Amino acid sequence: MNGLPLPDYEAAPVNPAVRLAALASTDMAGVEALIADRASSATAVIPAIAHHLLDAGGKRIRPLITVATARMLGYDGRGHLPLAAAVEFIHSATLLHDDVVDDSELRRGKQPANKVWGNPQSVLVGDFLFARAFMLMVDAGSMEALHVLSRAAAVIAEGEVRQLAAARKVATTRAEYMDIIAAKTAALFAASAQVSPILAGAPAEVEAAMEVYGRELGLAFQLVDDALDYGGIAVELGKNTGDDFREGKITLPVALALEAGGADERAFWVRTMADGRQSPDDFDRAVDILKSHGALDATLEAARGHAARAVDALDAAPDNVWSQSLAALAEFVVERAY
Repeated sequence: MNGLPLPDYEAAPVNPAVRLAALASTDMAGVEALIADRASSATAVIPAIAHHLLDAGGKRIRPLITVATARMLGYDGRGHLPLAAAVEFIHSATLLHDDVVDDSELRRGKQPANKVWGNPQSVLVGDFLFARAFMLMVDAGSMEALHVLSRAAAVIAEGEVRQLAAARKVATTRAEYMDIIAAKTAALFAASAQVSPILAGAPAEVEAAMEVYGRELGLAFQLVDDALDYGGIAVELGKNTGDDFREGKITLPVALALEAGGADERAFWVRTMADGRQSPDDFDRAVDILKSHGALDATLEAARGHAARAVDALDAAPDNVWSQSLAALAEFVVERAY
C-alpha cells in the first residue's frame, strides 16, 4: 500500500505518530484507498506528479489527527475518511505550490515535482488536488465541516502570500512571523482536529478544544522545523539543512537573533538574507550567531509551550487510548528536536 506503513500497534516503535497510525490502521487504509482513487486521472502526468509527492514518505499526520479525533469521540460513521483524505490533498497541493515559489531542491529526500516535470505542471496538479479536496469534503456530507476546511485553505494561501512578502525582510518581527505560521501551517492542523467533532456532534466546547489542540500542535511542529533547519540533519528533515537561510526566510530563530544582536550581526543578516549575497561559510556563521544568543533554544522552548497547550486542550476530550495517543504525539513533536 502507498503512504504511511501501518505496523502492528503493540509491536510498533516508540514514535507516537507510527503508533497512532497503527492504532488507526483500518481507518488509515480507507484514507489511503481514497487518496489513490481521487489522485487518479486519464491525464497520465497528473497521477505521476501527485504520487511523486504523496508516496514520498510523508507521515500523514494531519489526516491521522482527523481519524484519531473521530474515534476518540466515539464517531462510528464513515464521513471522517473523505475529510481526512481532503486534508492530505490540501496539504499536498500547498507543498507543490511551495516548491515552485521557493525553488526548493529537495522535498522528502528527493527532487520536488517541479524539478522533474516543470513549474507549470506542478502548479496545475496542485490546483487539481485542491479541486479533489473540495469534492471529498462534499462527500463527507457536512456543510459545517466543508466550511471549516475551505476557510483553512483560504487562510493557508494568505499565510503563504504573507511569508513571500516577508522573505528577505530583516525587519520581520517575532510577532509577525508567528502570525504567518499560524496561517500557513497551524490553520490546517487546527481544521484537521476540528472537523471530526463536527461530524460526531460533539459539544461546542469539545470542538473548540480540538481546534486549539490542532492549532497549538501545528505551531509547535513548525517551530521545531525552524530550529532543525539550523541544527538538524537532512535525512531527518527530508530537506536540505539551511534551506531557510539560503532562501532568505526570516524564521523565529533569526528574528530572535536580530532582536538581540548588534550592528555587525545585523549587517551580516542584511547581506546574507536581505541581499542574498552568501559565501560558503556564511551558514556556519549564522548557526554560531543563533547559538550565541540562545535563539535555537528559545525557539524550541516556545515549541514546547505550544505542545503543552495542545496536551492541555485534550482535557476537554474523553480519556481513552485515542486521546492519550494524541497527547503523546504532541509531546513527541518537540522531543524529535533533541
